Amino acid sequence: MTTSVIISTYNSPLWLQKTLWGFFQQSRQDFELLIADDGSRPETEALLREMATMSPVPLAHVWQPDDGFQKCRALNKALAVARGERVLLTDGDCIPRRDFLEVHSRFARPDCFLTGTYFKLPKNVADAITEADVQRQDVFRAGWLLKNGLPFTHKLLKLVAGPPVDEWLNRVTPARPTWNGHSASCLRTQAIQVNGFNEDMQYGGLDVEFGLRLNHIGVATRHIRYNTVTMHLHHGHGYVTPGMREHSHDVKERTRSLKLQRAERGLSQWLAADGRATLGPDDRVQWLRA
Repeated sequence: MTTSVIISTYNSPLWLQKTLWGFFQQSRQDFELLIADDGSRPETEALLREMATMSPVPLAHVWQPDDGFQKCRALNKALAVARGERVLLTDGDCIPRRDFLEVHSRFARPDCFLTGTYFKLPKNVADAITEADVQRQDVFRAGWLLKNGLPFTHKLLKLVAGPPVDEWLNRVTPARPTWNGHSASCLRTQAIQVNGFNEDMQYGGLDVEFGLRLNHIGVATRHIRYNTVTMHLHHGHGYVTPGMREHSHDVKERTRSLKLQRAERGLSQWLAADGRATLGPDDRVQWLRA
């Protein structure tokens, strides 16, 4: 297994379904799908059981009980279960273009992690997307988006830039070279070395903090913002509680200022020294398509 794709989700089965449509259309299929589920209700499991019958690649549901926003914990458990040499992380509200895996694989280097981008869609456009639109890749075409209600924006350049313009744009982009959790990949051994995601964090900066620790162990960052893209489906953030952002910001800045390399509370809780996943008694791992 070359790549383990880890998709985070929480009670958004309709968006997750559209995300999986995108992964089922990938131009290469040497990967597995792991759904890092932060305590969704049974509707998500039911959807995954149905989708698994159509999946061209192995698919696992890694579920933990709902304990508030614990995305880092869910991601670490999926990292513990993952079997790929590389891990590619995204969210269950992002539809990947057909070349998503191919691009992450083509640009992969052992001395850097790759970080991409997304294209935000308003709710009316996100709601309009059908399986056929994803199969035909219409959803990644500027004309289809404008026809279905997207206001014209300069960000459409993300969808139309091709070689060699895409590489030039990657070099001149003002976007910070950080780990972007909707499209980022590295070696699994590197994720283990920094002890995965920091479970002292909740919403706000958790991806950036993970990338900082990778940088601190000598892993550089490479932009692939204009090489491939995911379409981000509109949603709210009702799970964000007062003080959550502030606390996560403080943890992130401590990692930055002290150049910390490992999370104190992270992946090692769920991964034994011999490489076996050791999840909690109430967690569930189901390989719905082996």
